Amino acid sequence: MKASITNPTNWLAKLHTRVPIWCIALPAFACILLVILHGRSLGPVLAFISLVTLLGVVLVAVYHAEVIAHRVGEPFGALVLALAVTVIEVSLIVSMMLSDAGDASSLTRDTVFATIMIVCNGVIGLCLLLGALKHQRVSFRVEGTAPALSVIATLATLTLILPDFTFTTEGPTFSNAQLLFAGTMSFLLYGLFLFVQTIRHRDDFLPEKQPDEDHDAHHSAPSKGAFAASLVLLLLSLIGVVGLAETMAPLVEAAVVSFSLPHAVVGVAIALMVLLPETMAAVRTAMRNQMQIGFNLALGSALASIGLTIPTIAAISLYLELPMDLGLPPTEMVLLVLTLFLTAITLTGGKATILHGAVHLVVFACFLFLSVIP
Repeated sequence: MKASITNPTNWLAKLHTRVPIWCIALPAFACILLVILHGRSLGPVLAFISLVTLLGVVLVAVYHAEVIAHRVGEPFGALVLALAVTVIEVSLIVSMMLSDAGDASSLTRDTVFATIMIVCNGVIGLCLLLGALKHQRVSFRVEGTAPALSVIATLATLTLILPDFTFTTEGPTFSNAQLLFAGTMSFLLYGLFLFVQTIRHRDDFLPEKQPDEDHDAHHSAPSKGAFAASLVLLLLSLIGVVGLAETMAPLVEAAVVSFSLPHAVVGVAIALMVLLPETMAAVRTAMRNQMQIGFNLALGSALASIGLTIPTIAAISLYLELPMDLGLPPTEMVLLVLTLFLTAITLTGGKATILHGAVHLVVFACFLFLSVIP
């Protein structure tokens, strides 16, 4: 026993068997790459390196998110990735708002709308399709999915639809008082949802127990040191994902301009890159027939995007007196209403097949198509 503790070779061997070396090195490399790329234009070689690093860091983020989820348990594990991505996403939006004077007024609206469409149609549809293909029929807890969807529908209507129908200001905007009210209500409702999900009715958001896995899962839970290391590495990974996505944004924007595509395509592309870690984590849980955990990840992302992004950007907008368009154009409004209606049908059934997943993916494809050809 003493020899195994004092022998550094044994300690390093145990560390390497638990955590792959690339899961430690890649987040650090991504952050170093961001420093190197700061203020520089991307050539073909640097663009290729950035893309490969971005995809690799996404895999690392998923790995560390699963380590953290294994340690803290559900539904706390699903919240870690959603909250971390959303906090960094808010920072990205703020930096772009302060630096870009062009389309900054609609940046928050476009980002939140894209997140809802990607999560509720793309991520949920992919989870349902792949999960049902492998397990024939997937099941989940209505007690956990229905409350989450009710909060999403309320916040989306309050922040993305209602501004088009108010009379105090012209256009898709809120007055200062209305914006303050909407931001406060969004934050309070999201906080109440977190209280219900993690404390008051936590069991409603847990996957159905599988007796054969209970003891093994508890026995193999990572140590406090591994948990702390994974938490730090997850944050570094997410910084790398968002930073590289922002670095590659000018290339995407240049491609959009060269092909005469709408400017909103840039926001969709960045949102897709930022949500990659959550998408992969949710799909992996669906493939393991743990659909409730996948839904916790997906719906948690949409909730955090509205419940944290809108209040934060609203406060900054009021403080700096920046313009902020929130109301959606008619086409996007129709897609949002269809998405909420379809998601309500899917998530209140408790079971789903490949047909449910296919329908969501069709709506997602429609969203992408209309983003390119409005």
